[in-house]
Amino acid sequence: MGVVVQKFGGSSVKNAERVMEAARKAIRAKHAGNMVIVVVSAQGSTTDDLIAKAAEISAAPSAREMDMLLATGEQISIALTAMAIQELGERAVSFTGQQIGIVTDSTHRKARIKKIDTQRLTEALESGHIVVIAGFQGIDEQGDISTLGRGGSDTTAVAVAAAVKLAGYDVQCEIFTDVDGVYTTDPRIVPDARKMDAISYDEMLEMASMGAGVMHSRSIEFAKKFDVPLMVRNAQSDALGTWIVPEEAWMGEIPACGVALAADEARLVLEGVPDRPGVSHQVFSALAAANIAVDMIAQSVGEGGKATIGFTVLNSELEKTKKTLAPLVAGLGAVLNETGKVSKVSVVGAGMRTIAGVAERLFQALAADGVNLKMITTGDIKISVLVEEDAPPPVEEATGGESIKKAHLESKKAVRGRKALRAVHAAFALAQPRKGAGAPAASAEFKPRANPLVVADPKDRDAAIARLDGMEDVLVSGVHLNTEQSRVTIHDLPDVPGNCSKVFNAVATGGILVDMIVQNQTGPAKAELSFTVPRADLPRALARTQDVLRAIDPACRAVGDADIAVLFVLGVGMRTHTGVARTMFGALAAHGINISMINTSEVCVGVVVERARGDEALACLTEAFNLG
Repeated sequence: MGVVVQKFGGSSVKNAERVMEAARKAIRAKHAGNMVIVVVSAQGSTTDDLIAKAAEISAAPSAREMDMLLATGEQISIALTAMAIQELGERAVSFTGQQIGIVTDSTHRKARIKKIDTQRLTEALESGHIVVIAGFQGIDEQGDISTLGRGGSDTTAVAVAAAVKLAGYDVQCEIFTDVDGVYTTDPRIVPDARKMDAISYDEMLEMASMGAGVMHSRSIEFAKKFDVPLMVRNAQSDALGTWIVPEEAWMGEIPACGVALAADEARLVLEGVPDRPGVSHQVFSALAAANIAVDMIAQSVGEGGKATIGFTVLNSELEKTKKTLAPLVAGLGAVLNETGKVSKVSVVGAGMRTIAGVAERLFQALAADGVNLKMITTGDIKISVLVEEDAPPPVEEATGGESIKKAHLESKKAVRGRKALRAVHAAFALAQPRKGAGAPAASAEFKPRANPLVVADPKDRDAAIARLDGMEDVLVSGVHLNTEQSRVTIHDLPDVPGNCSKVFNAVATGGILVDMIVQNQTGPAKAELSFTVPRADLPRALARTQDVLRAIDPACRAVGDADIAVLFVLGVGMRTHTGVARTMFGALAAHGINISMINTSEVCVGVVVERARGDEALACLTEAFNLG
């Protein structure tokens, strides 16, 4: 008998009618032959109401006491949901995070799960009960109540599903919300956005971290790490939603599956940074020590012994970031500049690993719409651009699902970002039916991964608990070295719309596959653009680039470098855990290996080093992440 975990958000249990409907869904799943676990959030606006009550007492309440207060919201929901199931004739039992054995660290208001003891949970399931669990909460090792922060109930649901799977059960997880599934982009901004039938873990991780708004990336990290099939679906319907599953072959045929907009980021640029080993480590160690999660990182090649490092953080972390870096910046003799309001537009797709011309199509769409780019980074399956925002937003009203309404309201500040989002969505024809989004895919069923990252044990409680120890820690699954790449760097590129499009159009029409792309502003109205191509294609890529530059501005220069190696650290939790870049850059610095380019994504951190030191860099990173 399999286990189905169903998660219902606050709007899905906001009143008695909704609670009863959630109870009916749970009962239907049990009658279909499953054991059922239900994870619920606090009802409706309960959490906001509790925060408001705290504000009436204190302007700065302690994080510990806030956790004590906020955890009561889910306790109400679990009791009511269990009562509803019982009223409909089925057996049910409710548990708080503490009762079910969800143990976290002691970071109140944003705790991470360390382990889950499944004994009481599995005993209740085996005795025929529908188990109702409070989302968003746990208990730390001192016995204090803790809460998981943003997306906490989703995280609870998938973590519980992972724990049950490692205890030896077949499991799937359904995230019930107030939207029909995962869309190619936010349908509040692009009305013809199409619901996807399936999306891979990595694609969803990138979408979630870039403003997709349906699920938080922490829950997707759990799903990927423990190979838990997820479905996002509408709580007010029995229609199928979107499966989030391991990557299948047909997904690689699609250059872009979705586009996302993040409007809550701030960009900082470190100019005049000494181009020597260890500097990147100093910068990102300081940020990691302050628990500041960095999103985009783009380090340019630089000239004259100086480099430029651009990066983004959440707007809410901007002042803390500036304060944290101030002493370091002064010591380096560098300058830290804040570049004003920005939006991040990202295109995501498994197919861009092997399909040429994705960057060209993206930049052409933005150029045609007059959108200027302030920063570019790429990952294994995504390209992100920063768009400058300096126009006041129009007055609009947000409509639709609660789960993405907040993201939509935030995005209304992103006038140019929304314009860019619409242009890119149209350029990739994402409103049209395709495999995995309205047309039959190569496989209608999700498949288990051939080599899951974490292997399930038989029904052995002690072995399962051992596997769960540190279950939300970052999981670095591999370090890879590519010595078959080369780099083209353009200096003094005029910072105007369309120039990137012209460059990548020339490269793409030559059938040349571009891998890493980094663009930073390096001076007033000037940018530095670097990209990597296969070494065998360097002469053609450089010649095509130089031809384009002569037409753009004879003063800008392009140089090629075949003496590089690219290293990728792959894993789960690369961005939400602040220490990955610190460990990576620290290991390279300890060996005196200089980094000339940096690129980051949700599932990958990539760096460029000298080719002669590639094997040494691979060895030191393998050791640093205990992968030997």
